[in-house]
Amino acid sequence: MHEAYVLTLIAPRGTLLQPEALVSPAIAGFTTDSKWLSDPNQFVMESSAVDITLSKKPDDAAIATLKALCHTKKIDFVLQPAEGRQKKLLIADMDATMIDQECLDEIAAKVGLKEKVADITARAMTGELAFEPALRERVALLTGLAESELEDVFNHQITLKPGGRTLIATMKKLGASTHLVSGGFKFFTSRVGKALGFDSDDANQFEIEGGKLTGKVIEPILGKDAKLERLNFYAAQHNVPLSATIAVGDGANDLPMLRAAGLSIGHDPKPAVEKEATGSIHFNDLTALLYAQGIAREHWVEPGLTRRNGNGGVAR
Repeated sequence: MHEAYVLTLIAPRGTLLQPEALVSPAIAGFTTDSKWLSDPNQFVMESSAVDITLSKKPDDAAIATLKALCHTKKIDFVLQPAEGRQKKLLIADMDATMIDQECLDEIAAKVGLKEKVADITARAMTGELAFEPALRERVALLTGLAESELEDVFNHQITLKPGGRTLIATMKKLGASTHLVSGGFKFFTSRVGKALGFDSDDANQFEIEGGKLTGKVIEPILGKDAKLERLNFYAAQHNVPLSATIAVGDGANDLPMLRAAGLSIGHDPKPAVEKEATGSIHFNDLTALLYAQGIAREHWVEPGLTRRNGNGGVAR
């Protein structure tokens, strides 16, 4: 007997979602049922999504056809086993996942080295460079920077990815725990985690002496293996099987935790993550992770917007 699968099609606000135009050519004959997770008539004002139950998992050729069709129409999709979709624990990367920026790149702009640091960051995120030495190299370039400049970067350069607060608030209301785990730095995860409502945050620490960065990271470095260790730790702490966890990230250093999670989502992912994650989100915001779990729009919690510390009222 084949295991039932569910295909979730997700369209961004303003895009008309027509499931029959995507499903029929790609996976005709597998479809057994469908259910809208949003009001399809409200697509102009909000994102929309539909669940399509399949009698079995389509073959690779059918999935490739579906992917090409969805990409053309700017539709995201997630294909997964139908059983156990709603998760009890979320673990999330921060840089370029829960926020729009890579923090080290923005800090490097303070010393005129953003382009150089951004190049190293990009190569580390695609897996071309090992994460730990690449982090040490980038931080060394910041030697002598005043600690006060970090606050300025957070206040004026860092913006939250849309949908993050709704994602966290909804999952917490439904009983899930939420954890921010970053290869970046605690200075930022503590602030971003608080702004988004995460239960905890883990990250690296700058070595600081006399109010200035020494150019060193306090060891041991939280890298890809540590992210996996954190997933296992929090799952054990909350007595949640890995099958009931969801992980989201974008770079090569997220791969171990993504591989281990019950549901893995790449958000604007690098190619290696695109290849291995359960699903990839390119066209929608972070609330797509709710649709991916089968959580209908009517059950979302939408906290009021917060504002950035008096610098023009930019919504976060």
